[in-house]
Amino acid sequence: MADLFGSPEVVAEGGHRPLADRLRPKSLAEVIGQRQVLGPDAPLTVMLESGSLGSLIFWGPPGVGKTTIARLLAAETDLHFVQISAIFSGVPELRKVFEAAKIRRQNGQGTLLFVDEIHRFNKAQQDGFLPHMEDGTILLVGATTENPSFELNAAVLSRSQVLVLERLPQDDLELLALRAEAELDRPLPLDSAARENLLEMADGDGRALLNLIEQVAAWKVDGLLDGKALSARLMRRAAQYDKGGDAHYNLISALHKSVRGSDPDASLYWLARMLEGGEDPRYLMRRITRMAVEDIGLADPQAQAICLQSWETYERLGSPEGELALAQAVTYLALAPKSNAAYVAYKSARRAAKQTGSAPPPKHIMNAPTNLMKDQGYGAGYAYDHDAEDGFSGQNYFPDGMERPQLYQPVERGFERDLKKRLDYFEKLRATRKT
Repeated sequence: MADLFGSPEVVAEGGHRPLADRLRPKSLAEVIGQRQVLGPDAPLTVMLESGSLGSLIFWGPPGVGKTTIARLLAAETDLHFVQISAIFSGVPELRKVFEAAKIRRQNGQGTLLFVDEIHRFNKAQQDGFLPHMEDGTILLVGATTENPSFELNAAVLSRSQVLVLERLPQDDLELLALRAEAELDRPLPLDSAARENLLEMADGDGRALLNLIEQVAAWKVDGLLDGKALSARLMRRAAQYDKGGDAHYNLISALHKSVRGSDPDASLYWLARMLEGGEDPRYLMRRITRMAVEDIGLADPQAQAICLQSWETYERLGSPEGELALAQAVTYLALAPKSNAAYVAYKSARRAAKQTGSAPPPKHIMNAPTNLMKDQGYGAGYAYDHDAEDGFSGQNYFPDGMERPQLYQPVERGFERDLKKRLDYFEKLRATRKT
């Protein structure tokens, strides 16, 4: 994968050099953004100042400078820079890299091995780095767009420091645009609104911005283009969204927590982000229905029904009209009273079930279809609740010898306020029956 400021290919003398290549920083001080790793007292700065640069994993989206920073680290530590991609490299290529690094080390120079898309290597291939990292043959710098916690071996992670590189904010993209204009020796033919649109189109990707700027700079136009004219000439860059990767789980988590936090505006925003990214509405309806039973529960029993009705509406209408039903369900859930009492009670019941093992029900609530079972006391003493004056016998329904747990504890919100009154009422009756 090319880095933030262009791919490392050599351009023939007199040939066209892409703008990204011409703007490649010559030192870490020239890198735009990523202050959390390059600023004063940031990890890389501290490592370089102390002369103790160790193996690193750069985790971040495309176009934020992972390759550029790795290349500059090698230059500033006098290490030979070697770049490979896990997409195109296998065991034979790795062996050659390690052998060359050993020879280089014998001659007094270390090797910084930059592995792009390192998460693409399987477990065995990742294990192959370990002995060469431990004996100092290579200093590994891996780059990944996926969560290292899930994609990289624990052994590799334990020998590396993970540094998170972030999407470039608008201010940093503007600095990059100014640097590009200085290199081009002319301003972009855009008014302020169009310029803002151009930065938004890059979506935090510096490489994408430079490619867009190069396109705009090549246009022959009279005067300044406005936002509408720019949008007509350039297609907006699709938002980064991988339905099987981190973005998928991060966004569904954001949607769930926004609903739980009773924020309908944020809930609708994250729903729209997922739909715009191409998420399957059926997956969303399943997760939205789960929110109804997990976070709203019996505080508003109608919430679950509304989710199921919205699901059915979507199935009948399809996209895009049916997506409005999803939006209505999300809005209702966000504004509904919240309770996880039933969810917590269920988990507690599961724990209690595991702890008590195979304890049978008390005999008085077991059926006795045969005489033998009747002789054994099955069903003896069972009190039929409908025969009680208040419809409540107060009998024990837990296994004999098991201390009665209090699993369901409704909250003072929504419909559960009424359920709590009923629960307290039955608890008083139960105490009366015991005496």
